[in-house]
Amino acid sequence: MAEEARAAARHNWPEPLQLERRNLLTARRRWLRRTLQCRVPLQRLLVVARLREEVEAEEVAGYHRELFEVASEYEQVSGLLLLSSSQVLHVVESCCSTIHFLIRALASLQNQGPSALLQEIKVLMVAHNIPSRQFPKWDVAVVTSPVTHSEDSMQSQSIEEVVTECLTLLVNVADYVLKSAEDDSKANSDSLCALPPELLIPAAIIGYLSKAEECASPVDFLRMYLSPVQPALDSVLE
Repeated sequence: MAEEARAAARHNWPEPLQLERRNLLTARRRWLRRTLQCRVPLQRLLVVARLREEVEAEEVAGYHRELFEVASEYEQVSGLLLLSSSQVLHVVESCCSTIHFLIRALASLQNQGPSALLQEIKVLMVAHNIPSRQFPKWDVAVVTSPVTHSEDSMQSQSIEEVVTECLTLLVNVADYVLKSAEDDSKANSDSLCALPPELLIPAAIIGYLSKAEECASPVDFLRMYLSPVQPALDSVLE
């Protein structure tokens, strides 16, 4: 009886190839989760902008790739660069040094005026000490933003409401990207180019935010960041 039980158990064992595939998938998922864990304090940056006329999406993607090659000495960069025919939405996760390096580079672009690749650049958010990454790596997706409503129809909404809607959509995008990366059948370089339409950030939202005076440009952001919170009075220094 004991021998029959052992034979039955061996019969139910997975085939070596199936076992190897299962182990590889498990190892990949563990590696992905480790890459999402914080090794150093992380920040998350969210930027929107408008593409200069006649600028190709690949040119903008190449510009950012070169930036991150320089910045990689600090910490791994993860996030997503969403490019449409005329707009940009960029979320970046990395250490403080890399985030500020990118903002300084965007400020330099802003100072180039009408000749810059990106126009109407706005820093929507810099989140400090985020517990983990939402994106396993940095990727680029060229998309067609859905036109669900016009910018004029958004005038009745507060800037906080529009930013909240944008962040909510980004969370859904991040969940989709992570699930795609964990699934071997979807983990390829083309998967991000096929984001479901309901996950894409509407063009009106990006356009509205890039023009919003309440949102800081890179130059304004750096000025606020470098300015003291409580300037010393002359009487204190005497």
